Amino acid sequence: MFHGLCEGSRCDRTVCSRQVTPVRLVSLCYYQLRAVAPGEFSSNINMTGKRDVLDEPKRRTIIHAVYLITALDITWMFLQFSITPFLAKKLGFDTLWFGYLQTTVGIIQLFGGPLFGRYADLFGARVALSLACSATVVFFLLLAIAENPLMLFIHKIPTVFMHVLPASQMVVADLTEPEKRADALSKLGLCFGIGIIAGSTLGGHLTKQYGESFAACVGAVGSVFSLLLVLKFIPKTTKFQAPTTQTESENKSKSVFNVGEIKKLMEYPGVTLKFVVKIVAGLPSGIFQVMFSVIALEIFELQPEQNGYLMAFFGIVQMVIQGGVLGRLTQKYSESSLLLLSIGLSSLVGLGQAYMQSVLHLCLTIIPMMLSISLFNVIIDSMLTKSVPSSETGTMLGLCSSVQSLLRTVGPTVGGFLYVNYGYSSIGIIQFLVNIAVFVYLWHRQLKTEEHNQ
Repeated sequence: MFHGLCEGSRCDRTVCSRQVTPVRLVSLCYYQLRAVAPGEFSSNINMTGKRDVLDEPKRRTIIHAVYLITALDITWMFLQFSITPFLAKKLGFDTLWFGYLQTTVGIIQLFGGPLFGRYADLFGARVALSLACSATVVFFLLLAIAENPLMLFIHKIPTVFMHVLPASQMVVADLTEPEKRADALSKLGLCFGIGIIAGSTLGGHLTKQYGESFAACVGAVGSVFSLLLVLKFIPKTTKFQAPTTQTESENKSKSVFNVGEIKKLMEYPGVTLKFVVKIVAGLPSGIFQVMFSVIALEIFELQPEQNGYLMAFFGIVQMVIQGGVLGRLTQKYSESSLLLLSIGLSSLVGLGQAYMQSVLHLCLTIIPMMLSISLFNVIIDSMLTKSVPSSETGTMLGLCSSVQSLLRTVGPTVGGFLYVNYGYSSIGIIQFLVNIAVFVYLWHRQLKTEEHNQ
């Protein structure tokens, strides 16, 4: 979800436009990482204050390393998604309290996202990703020892730093040109699909065979491995310039907790409207996503292993869409047209979800749902990062992450209320109504803009 700078640079970033299949992605990451000596990508700042621009092979290796780290992180997170619902049920949580648990995560990451993004801009990719991976290790260790409801809430505290995906997006955005950004960011979605398949399947089997604590320990060990990859292959910074001197006011603005610097991003043209669209159009589908585990468990009565298989199907669909569809769409159509397509498709998905009666119906709605969600997130985040300087891409991605956290904050509570009082079909109906309204507004706005330009 972004990039920015390097205007006038002679970098040839062809790596980001290459079509990457799942097998090719894993093999490229493996062979590229083997070919690089430890520390090769350390930041080199010369006496003029400008960092030496990375050549194409180094940038390619960094991007492949980021893809691998992202795939592993998503794997551990979806392993956790296969643990928490069943552990919560074992500890006596009902649907409403499970919603409160999810809301807790949303609140924590809502405030942590923008601060983490600014932290990544100020201190660099390696430090930011190391912090995120370390927090993930602590997260899983606390989950492994959670034996009462209070500990299940406490283990969510490290999520304030768990922002591997936004940090990875920042690296990819910094190392790709604007016109290739959406395609490059969609490859992170391909990694997401790989993680869904591996994490859900692994989590379902481990939870069934060895229990929740053992599965959580596997997640902790895996997160340690991700941390080692970050320390070995990620450069200190991916920004293309560094300041030579700093005045007192500049030093003050370099604080991670400078809220004014974060809020200033909203003053760039078009940013506020895009954020409103991201929140309003994303909320209904976000409600369904956070309530999916509950729907699968209570409506369709899926067992942990079956739930893992269903999530693996999610991952397969995600991989096909991100690896073979989004790149072609972004090359042929404008971002504004693709944004309209994603919102219109999401409204139809809402209708399908409202009237689904079986697991087969659910599987049939998954394909258009994943297409609309993937297209919406990639396009609108790409548009947002093009609206700010490259030195602010981390902060912008942190704000994008905070929007997702906001959806996870209100989503579980709203979803739990709708589910308990009106049934799961009400979630789909609301998604249809909200998204069709946003679609009509943006379509009308685009028509007015085209008439004005003529």
